[in-house]
Amino acid sequence: MNTHEKCLRSLIEKWLSPTPAVAVRVIRASCTRSNCRRYVRVETLGPRGLFAMFFFQHEDGSWQVFPPELQRPAIGAYQYAA
Repeated sequence: MNTHEKCLRSLIEKWLSPTPAVAVRVIRASCTRSNCRRYVRVETLGPRGLFAMFFFQHEDGSWQVFPPELQRPAIGAYQYAA
């Protein structure tokens, strides 16, 4: 993944294709309660009305339209197996 693909602005342009006539507004920028992962909610006005989308920041700094996977407890028994 190159630097351009990690940029929130380029991801918004990819998914929402804003124009000077139809702007995209950041409505909320915050972090989740459980693990303080950053997310942003953006809105735009489309032909069918208001459209909102969430973007989530991953551990590597990239932004995606899906949340990062949760870190789950794991037993590392396979490391000790003969």
